[in-house]
Amino acid sequence: MYREQIDAYIDGKKEEMLQDLISLVKINSQRGEGKPGMPFGEEPARVLAKAQELMDAYGLKTKNYDNYVVTGDFGPGEKELDILAHLDVVPVTRDWTVTQPFEPLIQDGKIYGRGTADDKGPAIAALYALRAIRELGLPLKKSVRLIFGSDEECGSSDLEHYYSIEKEAPFSFTPDADFPVINLEKARLAKKFTAKFQPCESLPRVLSLHAGSKVNVVPADADMVLEGLDAETLKGFCSQAERETKAAFLVMEEEGRLKVTVKGTAAHASTPEAGNNGITALLYLLRLLPLAQSEAKTSLLALGELFPHGDTCGEAMGVKMADEESGALTLNLGILNYSDDGLYGEFDSRAPLCANDENLTAVMRAAFRKAGITMEEGLMTPAHHVPADSNFVQTLLNSYERYTGIKGKPLAIGGGTYVHELERGVAFGCMTSDVDNHMHGDDEFMVIDTLLMSAKIFADVIMKLCS
Repeated sequence: MYREQIDAYIDGKKEEMLQDLISLVKINSQRGEGKPGMPFGEEPARVLAKAQELMDAYGLKTKNYDNYVVTGDFGPGEKELDILAHLDVVPVTRDWTVTQPFEPLIQDGKIYGRGTADDKGPAIAALYALRAIRELGLPLKKSVRLIFGSDEECGSSDLEHYYSIEKEAPFSFTPDADFPVINLEKARLAKKFTAKFQPCESLPRVLSLHAGSKVNVVPADADMVLEGLDAETLKGFCSQAERETKAAFLVMEEEGRLKVTVKGTAAHASTPEAGNNGITALLYLLRLLPLAQSEAKTSLLALGELFPHGDTCGEAMGVKMADEESGALTLNLGILNYSDDGLYGEFDSRAPLCANDENLTAVMRAAFRKAGITMEEGLMTPAHHVPADSNFVQTLLNSYERYTGIKGKPLAIGGGTYVHELERGVAFGCMTSDVDNHMHGDDEFMVIDTLLMSAKIFADVIMKLCS
């Protein structure tokens, strides 16, 4: 049986697989400044080139789509299956303890490094699934395409470019989420907001506030510069805020001014309850401070009322809702920048099937307006749903069950995966519910046995759908 051949092959390629993954993780592929021929900067282009080099070495027919994505094809006949993974990564902090983010380390059955779980490890698993089928000479009747992109974390404009050229395959999956299979992704409302006001001349006052860099990440870090307060008084208020928010506050003196830094806990915006938001912790502190009355203070306090610390379900905003099939709405304040004449921020909400633009978008826009803040125009991105009883979903579940011995059922998530805009796409692996891979957080890792199992599962799916 081909399954025994595949299993033995992938087990025998364990060390090669890990070395290939290390070669990708070493590249700091955060989105950078676009350059001619490099829409997301030099490092995302470099990681695409490395991935194409690997696919070429393993006999796939490759193509680079203007440094947005690279693809690798194998098999005869019409294309039946697309497997989409991304090679860009989210920002890192200096708080990693096991190793540094781009210095991958194998330890205790795990491989650590930024991207090992999201999504370079899963990309390598998919590559080795196809490599196994090719090198074992297993027959396919239809072809498979690997699609490795470089802008998933910042909006998936890479796929927008790719699908402006190519058509969606009959079946698509992305190994960028959880097993057993995710067939329902919540709606998403991610918008910018702004406010303008007269500079505050009276003391005490806030001079600046900066926090967050990606709207789909719960921001761990935030900082604020103040003028007109003494250090001991400020430290007292910070101690009170620390007790209430469980975030860490630090006060430093800089050129006659005071700087407050906040350290919370990062998490994915689709599960904000798993983090501790540094922005909302800082907004909590602002409520306590004896700042001079001004338009700026009014706007900051109003923002704190819309996003009270610990409210990750939109209750204060008036949009708390849930349904049985897709769960509860979540809300994350991901970015906030403030200067003496205005503020700018971004939020990210993941909404259940019962949400629509009337009960979500319009309600939030009205709440911002009442607070004197302007929310960006535009509608929400609708939910994505592939029927659980479809042949495609059932095929994926069958392969998952064969390798895990666990009865699987489709899941609904708040995260918008790489296939959210594809009519027939689902998310399939590589995370398991019993392991916290620290995705988007410090000390991200992939369990090596899960990586190997995923490659076997993917190969089994390819054989079922394409042979």
